[in-house]
Amino acid sequence: MSLPETRLTYSGSSLDRLSEQRGDTALIESLRANARNFVLAGESFLLAKRGEGFDAGLTNDEAAYAGEPLEAAMLGKDANGRGHFARAVPPERIEGIKARGDFIVVDLRSIALQGLLPPEDLSALATAKALLFWHERHRFCANCGKPTKPAQAGWRRDCAICSAQHFPRTDPCVIMLAIHGEQCLLARQTRFPPGMWSALAGFVEPGESFEEAVRRETMEEAGIPGGRVAYFASQPWPFPMSIMIGAFVEAKTGKLKIDEVELEAARWVTKDECRLLLAGKHPARFFAPPPLAIAHHLIKAFVERGAGVFD
Repeated sequence: MSLPETRLTYSGSSLDRLSEQRGDTALIESLRANARNFVLAGESFLLAKRGEGFDAGLTNDEAAYAGEPLEAAMLGKDANGRGHFARAVPPERIEGIKARGDFIVVDLRSIALQGLLPPEDLSALATAKALLFWHERHRFCANCGKPTKPAQAGWRRDCAICSAQHFPRTDPCVIMLAIHGEQCLLARQTRFPPGMWSALAGFVEPGESFEEAVRRETMEEAGIPGGRVAYFASQPWPFPMSIMIGAFVEAKTGKLKIDEVELEAARWVTKDECRLLLAGKHPARFFAPPPLAIAHHLIKAFVERGAGVFD
């Protein structure tokens, strides 16, 4: 089937990641000269005020207000040849910066929900957050336990003791909408905001295809054996460092047996009810995830095409 018309949040980067040139120290240094810097403090980014809007790409002078970074990485260069870099700084440095009045500090989810930045920058921020998270949690070698050091412009960590090389990892997670006739399955977890219903989801396990993961998670969480699986789209999900693989799965039965540890509730929903959920007009004040989440677009595609999503 065709991809959704709306580009998924955190995707669509046009940056050249320079994967073959990350070891070129002279090139990397030249890109730093007039860089856009994405500064992460804990879970939030530092945004500069620009007139009536905001900019996540700080100049070198602006980024310097936050001090030397704990970790840094080159994200790539744009069509104008300008370098883009990610910098992680301790959260405690931010309070003094906020007091200046020309910066704000906002978490990535809120930036997207409030529409504070253009889609292109959201993609860069997602890469920055996931990459810096990986650095923070991989400072020691998984092979020998000794400290590692960044290499390849922040896209590798090397161990000087055992010579092991460590590369960033992305955790694949399937998110699927089970379909039975002209109904789809929506569920709730206790951590969801009150009233929100979404698709099932779960991590892909070692030695498992995406299709197998979709069927396994649907069976484990809802007790439903799955048939056909149709790929929909994928979305970077930097919370903290995942990739969401969106799919539809054909339910072989409408009888539910939910995992009460994983789910608070699950129910079959018609297309008409899904329309109300997407529009925020459900009489019970139920609602679907916002457009920044791939689950929203899975439900929207079901409303538009029904079981035709498998064609």
